Amino acid sequence: MSEFDEYIRQGEPGRKEKAAAWQTAIGLQDVDGLKPSAYLIDTAKKHIEGDITIDDVKSMLDSYYKSKTARIGGEDERTEEADKVSARIEELLTEKSFSFSPEYLARIHRHLFQGIFKFAGQYRDYDITKKEWVLNGDTVLYASASMISETLQYDFGQEKGVNYSALGTDAAICQIAKFISGIWQIHPFGEGNTRTTAVFAMKYLQSFGFNVRNDMFKEHSWYFRNALVRANYNNYPKGISATNEYLILFFQNLLLGENNTLRNRDLLVSARQSAKTSSPKSQNDTLNFTLEELAILKQLKRNKFVKQSELALCINKSERTVKRIIDVLKDKKAIERKNGKRNGYWEVKIDL
Repeated sequence: MSEFDEYIRQGEPGRKEKAAAWQTAIGLQDVDGLKPSAYLIDTAKKHIEGDITIDDVKSMLDSYYKSKTARIGGEDERTEEADKVSARIEELLTEKSFSFSPEYLARIHRHLFQGIFKFAGQYRDYDITKKEWVLNGDTVLYASASMISETLQYDFGQEKGVNYSALGTDAAICQIAKFISGIWQIHPFGEGNTRTTAVFAMKYLQSFGFNVRNDMFKEHSWYFRNALVRANYNNYPKGISATNEYLILFFQNLLLGENNTLRNRDLLVSARQSAKTSSPKSQNDTLNFTLEELAILKQLKRNKFVKQSELALCINKSERTVKRIIDVLKDKKAIERKNGKRNGYWEVKIDL
């Protein structure tokens, strides 16, 4: 990817935008274990330099793969998929159109995978499970095939009613994480769901005027997918609850330029479960707190003036639940309210 970094550092607006889009497009293939060919990298560079158009890129890729006579089985087909989908993602990210609707989500999938999947742009008509490394082989419960259209319409309708101008930055990011993780969990498409969701998310964020950090998907696309998994996985007998905390860290880096540590091993449920059942070391050790309590503590540490309604949004719980957790944290001497109710703030008394 260093070839594209060079164009971004040079700072020429046209080249910089194209190079950043190519970085994202190629980086996103990693969520499905796909790698681009050297031919695509060379062709992308010609596009960035203005020697050819994106239509030329797509035409050249079609000709390249039609002319290949020596096939290497499935591996070669997967490289073709990576190359063609990368070019199509670049095209979508640099075009200025956007529509906030389930139909546009389906249009993205159709555009990315036409000629690659027979069902491009179509909702799946079968139920699915997927064994996840981050869940130690377990699966997220995805939406029933019979409910996909109805559930998408509901989620889009709920999101359309959100007044972002009334939300602080942190609360806005929590809401975005909640919405994006929700449509990913619906999993409208049998394959290519994460790449489609990611492109839609970037287009949606651009519609707000955000300058999306494309290098995040270049370097952390696998983390992004694992964070979506953790945002939609519950296993109450094992003490595991769905949490948006990892996805929020990703979006804070993506949108605010923060440098939160993003490590896939931190998302492993087996690791968190092992830590949770370990013996506590001290009164202030974070092992003494539930995941929900830790999520609230992190939000209070980040923004001491945060409202309970915003906390509820960030941990995807009701305000009543947040109030209960706040009371527990006060009893544990983990937080303290300063300067009264109206103009006060929260002081976190433990190290996180």
